Amino acid sequence: MGKTIAVLVARLIFAGIFAMAATFKFAGMQATAEYIAAAGFPAPLLLAWLAALFEVGLVIAFLTGLYFREAALFAAAYVLAFAFHGPSHWTGNQLEFGAFIDHFTFIAGLLLASAHGPGTRLVLGNRDRVLEPAEASAA
Repeated sequence: MGKTIAVLVARLIFAGIFAMAATFKFAGMQATAEYIAAAGFPAPLLLAWLAALFEVGLVIAFLTGLYFREAALFAAAYVLAFAFHGPSHWTGNQLEFGAFIDHFTFIAGLLLASAHGPGTRLVLGNRDRVLEPAEASAA
């Protein structure tokens, strides 16, 4: 029971983080695009919209368990690839270093989630459900 609760809480935390990120992007799409442009990426408004929509997809995956492992893996890659808090931002700003470190702890959690799956409760279409020992011997 404790494992089930921990997994469900983790899924809610992941969903909540990406829901907040998507909400901030939708609420300030132009500001998000400007931030992306400042990092040197092309087509910043398109990328801002794609990022927000991707984050909505992640929220759905984390809440429903659908394609959970893949979503967690893609989320880890997304967080790593688009971390705007790299070494070039650390000079004179300790908060940027802290944000950079936070991204890696978040990535570690996402990788663990991908490896272990969504759990066995509150999962739609749980195609990778792990059988309990008694179920495995009966199967």
